[in-house]
Amino acid sequence: MSADNSCVRGAAAPETPVRASTGAIPALSYVREVAPYAPGKPIEELAREFGLKVQDIVKLASNENPLGAPETARRAIAATAHDVGRYPDGNAYALKNMLAQRLGVPQDWLTIGSGSNDILEMAAATLLAPGRSCVFSQYSFAVYALATQVRGARAIAVRARDYGHDLTQMARAVCADTRLIYLANPNNPTGTFVDAPTLEAFLGAIAPDVVVVLDEAYNEYLPPELRYDSIAWVRRFPNLLIARTFSKAYGLAGLRVGYGVAQTELSGLLNRVRLPFNVSSTAQAAACAALADDEFLQRSYQLNRAGLRELSAALRAMDLEIVPSFANFVLVRVGPAARVYQELLARGVIVRPVGNYDLPEWLRVTVGLPHENECFLKALPEALAAARACDL
Repeated sequence: MSADNSCVRGAAAPETPVRASTGAIPALSYVREVAPYAPGKPIEELAREFGLKVQDIVKLASNENPLGAPETARRAIAATAHDVGRYPDGNAYALKNMLAQRLGVPQDWLTIGSGSNDILEMAAATLLAPGRSCVFSQYSFAVYALATQVRGARAIAVRARDYGHDLTQMARAVCADTRLIYLANPNNPTGTFVDAPTLEAFLGAIAPDVVVVLDEAYNEYLPPELRYDSIAWVRRFPNLLIARTFSKAYGLAGLRVGYGVAQTELSGLLNRVRLPFNVSSTAQAAACAALADDEFLQRSYQLNRAGLRELSAALRAMDLEIVPSFANFVLVRVGPAARVYQELLARGVIVRPVGNYDLPEWLRVTVGLPHENECFLKALPEALAAARACDL
């Protein structure tokens, strides 16, 4: 009788053969066709690929706040460390209470999400299904199309005007089966902006059974003269949902916390599909601290305005076309963008190619700290020359 060593300490367990997939998993066809969202390249990944030092890499790809999280939020994070063994407050009472007071709305008008992306997904889960349609603009945030496709709904992408939203054509594109409209202001990835009178007129032209999601992820970067009271519009339009985030100007991208503002009926529906405990106790505490830190928010705004002016002026001086931006990034036309992107990576600079937005000649560049912007502007002419040399 042969010895069985399978239970002997240190013996390797016999391998179970891996059975090849037969394609029999009964996934919905429209889910199989989804191309997953591709995030910006992480710094650590670039360091491994090119043998670079992490500290020498500049990441200007993901529209993060170059200041990082405010110190007030860092202290709040540390203060919650002892309690992470418990579930967070599923209703996010403290954060909702602060937001309600600041915005002047009832708490039941608020929905807390894992980033504003979560709010966008809740809207899709509530309103979209096969046999329904969703309207959004060409060159708008990729998640709008993804959220629509995953629900089996029909996407109506309206041709952009000057790389931004054409609200007249978007209103005309609404069909009998349309239940949702996504509209970003400022827009990502182009940075374009729709003024308040135009936006208000659009809201007034949309039927009450069509929900408009006004995605204001970059709202805090608008100069004071362009800001408008969208919360007042929520009081007038029961079909309006405002989506905002703490990932950008508030510097909390890694914690994933955002919120939606809508009247009671719509917010109640969103909370029916919201995942339980979707925002951690750490994220809630940090968001409360960041929301109260007006000095940090103003510093973030001022740094961004200065950096945006610097980048825009320098890129124009290189005779490169840019789209005037109202956010914390600039879209620049560089020609062979995929090659320029690779050349920048080799020089330790990460930006965002936007070929997946049907903008194959463009790169999106986040505003960084002054020395980070300088690194990019120094590397770009070299990258352009190297990329164009490949065509010779």
